[in-house]
Amino acid sequence: TEPLGRSRQAEFVKYMEKELDKRGKAGAGGFTKDKTLGSILNLDMVQEKSGSEIVELWMQYFSKKDTISAVIPVSSVLYISLLTPFLYALPQKEGYEFFVGQWAGHELHFTSLINVQTMGENAPSQLILYHYTDLQKDKGIVLMTAEMDSKFVTVHQAQCLANQVQLFYGSQLETFRLVEIFNHQPAEFKHMSVIAELEQSDIGPAVTIK
Repeated sequence: TEPLGRSRQAEFVKYMEKELDKRGKAGAGGFTKDKTLGSILNLDMVQEKSGSEIVELWMQYFSKKDTISAVIPVSSVLYISLLTPFLYALPQKEGYEFFVGQWAGHELHFTSLINVQTMGENAPSQLILYHYTDLQKDKGIVLMTAEMDSKFVTVHQAQCLANQVQLFYGSQLETFRLVEIFNHQPAEFKHMSVIAELEQSDIGPAVTIK
């Protein structure tokens, strides 16, 4: 994938900010529209359970499904609430493929950069990560699951991108700094910085969040 030049990067960031308003929560392809935590869990029932019991329930439920899931401690998702877009690098057999991650409420939509460049606002989501904060205050956890277009993104690749969300939006200011540069100083953003952080963290397509 051809990386964006500096001037195009700045233009692209402005475009993605406008994209958030256009997309909203519209369902597309095989994705579920307005997928709430209540559609997955009986929220009244889990109020009586401990955080560790909910972790077990959540992971057990999704272990039998062809998708990914995670229970993330609140301390590990310090910057997710800022809902800022970012550029992610997915390791491939030869080099990296870049994906744009764009928030729409609790949904994080991933679209390959080449699709955004060629299709603009019509570029479809290829992966959606759902981050549920319903139990954040009482149980101290954020529940995550995903839906993906299996023609373009495998479960292992979805896991790699999900791991990167924790890497860049977690509690480490050093890595979140790249997100800030991407959004507020786009002329200074370098896509190779994403790859450098990714390689240093040893996050790969087969890494699993537990």
